[in-house]
Amino acid sequence: MILELHPDNPEPRKLKQILDILKNDGVIIYPTDTVYGLGCNINSHKAMERICAIKRIDPEKANLTFICADLSNISDYTKPFSTTVYKIMKKCLPGPFTFILEGNNQLPKLLKNKKKTVGIRVPNSPIVRELVMGLGMPLLSTSIKNLEDDDIIEYPTDPYEIHEQYEHLVDLVIDGGFGGNIPSTIVDCTGDEPELIREGLGVWEF
Repeated sequence: MILELHPDNPEPRKLKQILDILKNDGVIIYPTDTVYGLGCNINSHKAMERICAIKRIDPEKANLTFICADLSNISDYTKPFSTTVYKIMKKCLPGPFTFILEGNNQLPKLLKNKKKTVGIRVPNSPIVRELVMGLGMPLLSTSIKNLEDDDIIEYPTDPYEIHEQYEHLVDLVIDGGFGGNIPSTIVDCTGDEPELIREGLGVWEF
């Protein structure tokens, strides 16, 4: 199923329909401020396993990300981090960045890989913000790629083409317009100093 949603003013009735799917172990594909992503309820073990199966990754080695509405609930899932890291995140978010932080015991079991780290994202997207606020918790997320080529990481941008590839794998594709094809910039904040891991759409100037 594909559902068109206004990118700046998402319709409440349609949002409720999407939230009902997420609350019932559903997996969706949705637009962010970078590329389209796979998302689910972080408390749904079943949905997490489905996402890992779609991406063909081992759950214990998966680098999955929490999509948050703002910085207020990040500390619920991470160990304490420095004031410097907080200031950097506050300056960069909402925006096209993923910050890797040390996870705490509140992380879902499936996410506790050997490193016990978690990626944190706050996309600059009204659709994402409304979904996370309506759900009352972060979304578990990972980017999608073109399924036709396993060797090349190519991010599909047309929601109807995405639907053609993924309609039998997910419960819903949100059409929020054409997506981007440059992923987020990844910064590792688990060491003494923040370290740029991947240069993406976000400009890293620290």
